[in-house]
Amino acid sequence: MNDVTAAAPAAQRAATRGAWHRAWDSDVAWSFRHSPVAIVSAIVFTLLLGGAVLAPWVAPHDPFDLRTLNLLDSMKPPVWVPDGVPAYLLGTDDQGRDVLSAILFGARISLLVGVAAVALATIVGVTLGLVAGYAGGSVDAFIMRIADVQLSFPAILIALLVDGVARVALPRSAQEDVAFVVLVLAIAAANWVQYARTVRGSTLVERNKEYVQAARVVGLSRLAIMRRHLLPNVLGPVLVLATINLPTAIVTEATLSFLGVGVPPTRPSLGTLIRVGNDFLFSGEWWITIFPGAALVLMVLAVNLLGDWLRDALNPRLQS
Repeated sequence: MNDVTAAAPAAQRAATRGAWHRAWDSDVAWSFRHSPVAIVSAIVFTLLLGGAVLAPWVAPHDPFDLRTLNLLDSMKPPVWVPDGVPAYLLGTDDQGRDVLSAILFGARISLLVGVAAVALATIVGVTLGLVAGYAGGSVDAFIMRIADVQLSFPAILIALLVDGVARVALPRSAQEDVAFVVLVLAIAAANWVQYARTVRGSTLVERNKEYVQAARVVGLSRLAIMRRHLLPNVLGPVLVLATINLPTAIVTEATLSFLGVGVPPTRPSLGTLIRVGNDFLFSGEWWITIFPGAALVLMVLAVNLLGDWLRDALNPRLQS
């Protein structure tokens, strides 16, 4: 018994090492190791993501703690500019908030909104795409006509419409509390169509294959066929689409916040910081808007490049 008990952990460690070796030797990992653009993009995004997630611990100051703000420290330039203060590496804004700390906390909110909106849009779009592609007929026509109507409107207009309806329907006292949820719903409502159309096309191809017909013969329900058989085989394009759609969601959130209909100013995102700094751009305090804008550009560019690499890595036509 002792030999058997001792052999079990060893077998588990060997299986884990084997899984890591298989992952390391996979085509995707090989493509990543031989793509300098993907490596640099991953490093940049990891640094931004780490700074956003660990903002409460790595930020030099808490920019949203009113007890620590001092108006005498407002409009301080970056540390390398004359009159710069070493305590504020990237300077301060009009309220005396540290710009670097505000960027870290703002990136946290922007990423959270983007990820949540993409996740919700993926769930809704994949579900409707599966139903439309597998059911066909009037169900397919109804869902796709809704998608066609939505595609005729710009995504930002749909997001503004959802946000406006929520502001009218909810009392003013509750608007700030649910601003994050409304923002996620607005962005997701503007982006689910891409997932639905992609999954519908893949489902139309897969539903007539032998394994689906065999599942029908053995008596599986439609829901079971879609969940167990079709869903795993249509998720490949969805993963790539979600990676590419994440920067779009982040930019949409920044645009809404820049327009003043995003998250509340007490917990601003990168878009809110850019809007606040834009008021002082031409008066000489360029750092208030330039640095949040640069952080947003770096984040979106890194995710876009990673999405492009993943799309190429998962495309069998491009693999030699």
